[in-house]
Amino acid sequence: MREPDPRIVLGLHRSRYERRILTSALDLGITAIDTSFNYRGFTAHATLADVAGDLLPRFTVSTKVGFFTGVGHAEHSLDPGRLRVALEQTNRDLGRVPDLVFLHNPERSLTSPAAEARDTLGRACATLATAVEEGLCGTWGISTWDPRPLPGLVDATLPTPAVLMVRAGLLTGIDVLEASKALSAQWDIAPDQVWGMSPFGGDAADPVWGRLDPRVFISDADDALSGLQAAFRTAFSLPEVGRIAVGTDNPAHLQELIHALRYEPDADRLRTYRQILRERAGCQAD
Repeated sequence: MREPDPRIVLGLHRSRYERRILTSALDLGITAIDTSFNYRGFTAHATLADVAGDLLPRFTVSTKVGFFTGVGHAEHSLDPGRLRVALEQTNRDLGRVPDLVFLHNPERSLTSPAAEARDTLGRACATLATAVEEGLCGTWGISTWDPRPLPGLVDATLPTPAVLMVRAGLLTGIDVLEASKALSAQWDIAPDQVWGMSPFGGDAADPVWGRLDPRVFISDADDALSGLQAAFRTAFSLPEVGRIAVGTDNPAHLQELIHALRYEPDADRLRTYRQILRERAGCQAD
């Protein structure tokens, strides 16, 4: 087994929840997994405990609450009572206390006027902060797919999350990158406590990766580095994050991502890239 490397979190969004990928992750030094209350048709926690309950003590487990079963579909809510019930069920289904619980995509329920939205967000954050105090989770954070509405709602009255999870990588728009940076600054969350997700834009098999060469953003790229590896390594800088949650059921793919960590992004080229994105966004706005 390799020495643990905290920079990669095994995401279980589309996972088949097979024991093999979990044991392979441990062998490769990956000791953090990320799931959610609503994954796998709201059965992710119970499935994880059934398939690998004996392995869970060896992992740091993060999960999310915010989506709930509705009539024929999942629905989003920041209602404190529903969040509390989900947290309690999470503990029962996992058979252990999760190390970290994210408030899942809070922007989905913050479409009301700013003052009302701020109160709604504040109550939800307070519910997770209280859960930490009561031992229902080790710590709490915010996981947001679209952080753009959030910076305008954050003020000193809101509890401060310990961790922020945001989209990362070359396919992330500049508006999302800027909002993520603003949000982490407002909450004074250090880069090593910001997690990235979806580094391949949701699909590593997307044809776009055959048309782009992300290796131009790696300062010490060589023939051993693939384009996907370069895209993954670059995602740690778009925005600046300390960890990335990435999903796969293929141990070989997971090993390739670990190897990508040996390389270093080219800071100057990435700075130029961000500036180009800003300029293009400005032109489109005009």
